Amino acid sequence: MKDMPASEAVLPPVAREYPGINWVGLQTLYVREVRRFFKVGMQTLAAPVVTALLYMLVFVVAVGGGRSVNGVAYGAFVAPGLIMMQILSNAFANSSSSLLQAKFNGLMGDFVTPPLSPFEQLVGFGAGAATRGLFVGAISAIAVWFFARPPIAQPWAIAYFGLGAALIMGFIGIMAGLWAEKFDHMAAVTNFVIMPMTFLSGTFYLIDRLPEPFRSFSKFNPFFYLIDGFRYGFIGQAEGSLAVGATMTGVLVLFLGWASLRMFQTGYKIKT
Repeated sequence: MKDMPASEAVLPPVAREYPGINWVGLQTLYVREVRRFFKVGMQTLAAPVVTALLYMLVFVVAVGGGRSVNGVAYGAFVAPGLIMMQILSNAFANSSSSLLQAKFNGLMGDFVTPPLSPFEQLVGFGAGAATRGLFVGAISAIAVWFFARPPIAQPWAIAYFGLGAALIMGFIGIMAGLWAEKFDHMAAVTNFVIMPMTFLSGTFYLIDRLPEPFRSFSKFNPFFYLIDGFRYGFIGQAEGSLAVGATMTGVLVLFLGWASLRMFQTGYKIKT
């Protein structure tokens, strides 16, 4: 059998033959992530709003009464924290569940085979998660407005900390989704990391009222600065340092984005 001439040799396809960003592929991945949570709207959109309303009912109507916090009505104090809770939890859930379900359904190859760079994968999953978090946060804000009607003192803080929180939790969801091998792993992250940090962040109270060591822990809790900065955008008061919170938010977005990018670049638990 004669060897095939070099001119007729079949070469493997080049992974990517064009420079720049694959806008079509990036848009397709982003739209996929958005359509995922819209297809199950009762679970991903309606349920968080009902949860936020129940919190408002319990903490404002039953517990708060006519109370105020530093001269601010208790309902107006609690409402921004509840909105931020929905942003945090839903951004995390979108990216983490997307990747974990793809593993169980054997669809991880669908993210590796297309001509999408690791950066484009990061942007697609991260933007999809942020979209869900902000969308649910906006719906929750409309729902709780009928209970609290919080003012809007600093719109820039609402936008900055809201978007920063959505991106941070979207990137954490990517990392958790790539790391987890079963739903128990994801439940452990949610129950032992996300939920304790959320409830010890001053959502329903001033952290100065916490006993030690929880009070000191809250000072190092990133969720505290996210909620505190977000609340400042509404009521114009902050319990912590806005400079520290704004800097920490920017640093976390960049660091977690870089860490998620490295996991895509190395094919962590994606490629064998």
